[in-house]
Amino acid sequence: MISNQEQVMPIAFVLLNAELGKENELLNQVRAIEHVKYVYVLYGAYDLVVKIEAPDSETLKKTISSQIRQLKNVRSTLTMTVIE
Repeated sequence: MISNQEQVMPIAFVLLNAELGKENELLNQVRAIEHVKYVYVLYGAYDLVVKIEAPDSETLKKTISSQIRQLKNVRSTLTMTVIE
């Protein structure tokens, strides 16, 4: 549990589906985005999972909606925002 005095950066995990055959290209594009901390390649329903940490909620939202979701090789996303 986090105390009221601790400041925690907003965090989200984004699951990505890439266009067929574009997984590695998308991996490199996502790695270049400023607030992306980790990118992992997956087997299963999604191709990549991305961990994003931003200084505030607005930056987190912009990183996801204006940068990640707008990449040309992104077919679909599922975003999970950490609340605690």
